Amino acid sequence: MVVSIKCLAHASFQITSEQKIIYIDLENSGEASEKADLILVTHSHSDHCDPEKINLVQKIDTVIVAPQDCISKIEGRVKSIRSGEELLIDDVRVRAIEAYNITRFRSPGNPYHPKGSGVGYMIFVEGKTIYHAGDTDFIPEMRQLGHIDVALLPTGDTYTMDNVEAAEAAVVINPKTVIPMHCWSTKREDFKEKVEADSNIKVVLLRDGEEFQLKN
Repeated sequence: MVVSIKCLAHASFQITSEQKIIYIDLENSGEASEKADLILVTHSHSDHCDPEKINLVQKIDTVIVAPQDCISKIEGRVKSIRSGEELLIDDVRVRAIEAYNITRFRSPGNPYHPKGSGVGYMIFVEGKTIYHAGDTDFIPEMRQLGHIDVALLPTGDTYTMDNVEAAEAAVVINPKTVIPMHCWSTKREDFKEKVEADSNIKVVLLRDGEEFQLKN
């Protein structure tokens, strides 16, 4: 059985298993054409939650999972989720994980991503565990995630971890494979070099439209 992870753009990915098409953080520049069984949204910012793109790939029975502050933006079968909660959608289990800033602020005391607003996701599909961190700094909750096959970590700085922090997070999370995302102007190669120097984790750099396959 093969599970594929396709980079669409920015922090947007398509996960394809034998039975399901799953999208995470659909946004306007990512190419998404296959109809979705499940859509996950980490938070309400427009580069992670594009209602038009979500509508484009919806079917009648598509399930959308999102934090409460996204609900008013999205049409369809939307289920609200908070950090620590789990949902079972057919044979796919989804767990919401905290995602927030501790060092990056719009103004003093006003983080770009406050705790309790957005989430990351652990996705359990076909015996594999995929972690999409959402928009976040390196936070304590990452130390208790458990087994991860693939981690999708933001490395872009300004609004999220930079390469150095994301590499430290990767070493602590210790997935089999890590894929940087939300890179902005940072060099992904610097992240790859640091992670591979400090661990045995495989780092995969995906361009938009490229995919990585997890095989049993």
